[in-house]
Amino acid sequence: MGSIVVTELGKAYRQYPTRWSRLREWLTPWRGPNHSLKWVLQGISFRVSPGEAVGIIGINGAGKSTLLKLITGIIQPTTGSAQMGGRAAALLELGMGFHPDFTGRQNAIMAGQLLGLQAREIGLLMPSIEAFAEIGEYIDQPVRVYSSGMQVRLAFAVATAVRPDILIVDEALSVGDAYFQHKSFDRIRRFREQGTTLLIVSHDRMAIQSICDRAILLDRGHLVKGGAPEEVMDFYNALIAERGNATVTQRKTESGRVQTISGSGEATVAGITLLDDMGNPVEAIDVGAPVTLCVRVRINAPIPRLVLGYMIKDRLGQAMFGINTHLLEMPIENMRAGEMVDYRFAFQANLGPGSYSVTVALHRDATHVSHNYEWKDLAYLFEVINLTKRTFSGCSWLEPECTISRRDSPEAVHE
Repeated sequence: MGSIVVTELGKAYRQYPTRWSRLREWLTPWRGPNHSLKWVLQGISFRVSPGEAVGIIGINGAGKSTLLKLITGIIQPTTGSAQMGGRAAALLELGMGFHPDFTGRQNAIMAGQLLGLQAREIGLLMPSIEAFAEIGEYIDQPVRVYSSGMQVRLAFAVATAVRPDILIVDEALSVGDAYFQHKSFDRIRRFREQGTTLLIVSHDRMAIQSICDRAILLDRGHLVKGGAPEEVMDFYNALIAERGNATVTQRKTESGRVQTISGSGEATVAGITLLDDMGNPVEAIDVGAPVTLCVRVRINAPIPRLVLGYMIKDRLGQAMFGINTHLLEMPIENMRAGEMVDYRFAFQANLGPGSYSVTVALHRDATHVSHNYEWKDLAYLFEVINLTKRTFSGCSWLEPECTISRRDSPEAVHE
């Protein structure tokens, strides 16, 4: 079984003030260093247990790819250590080191050997590699004529031809088309069920929350948070919203879930409730029932523009539906301190049975990423139960109209 242990891992690169400083340092080492250190990662420690799936998130430049390269041994650490137990397969960069002048088949053979496979094993696996990659006759064409998506298809097919103890995946899969992404994640899920340890970097919230047991957040080269995927993703979304001015707080609710609240506080949610078609507050509703989400907002300081958005999430924190008044072309301009605003959103709750939460965001522009007044996760919780509809599976109620045509075959008529 695969395990990963990272202990006080750090990576720094030398920075020289001039182009001659490097030469001066080489020629006169007794004078001391002529460089400063630029730390990309510092003090990173975590452990991934056998069979566990961990997601790594963070903004571009946070150090995610550098961390994976240190773990896989592509680059050497400045401080600390990273150890892996078991056979590992990694998909870190586009093409996985493919040689552009060799064919896809030749590159697949070389990549397989780098993974520790024997030539005979690779020969037996080649038909399944070709079938999974689905690049047809291009398998015998030079890789330099491949599109980026074709390179990803072949690289992933080779890396996962044999189930590894540890699978490490960077954001390379985001290059592929939607069909191949679904196909790849299906294989990753199957490996997980069979006991493969997974370390994955992705900006895809749905992927992190559906696959991973937990997530870790990197920011400016430091590990700033680790925990349940929903909790870490909520904190990450709050962190990227107006980083210089917003505050981020998290607290545990009575239900045991962690609520994230961020924003400047210039406008805040004063109350939120869900009403049935008779105007009564409800916490449990029938599938497809007409409901109204009511949100009261308090203006605490003059603001030039107010947009309110809400997101309905399932129990895993995956988004079911979201909208805001900017997209509805209903923003409010020039708000004064002390004003109160009441919003009412009426809709049919065409959701599958289960537990749901409502996230509310107050901001100035199209999204909460800039000028975030308040972002509040788990602002309201409710249950959906199926009382009146046919039994169905899934998170959405999409009742079909089914037509069936039945007729004799031409062969039966002539008999």
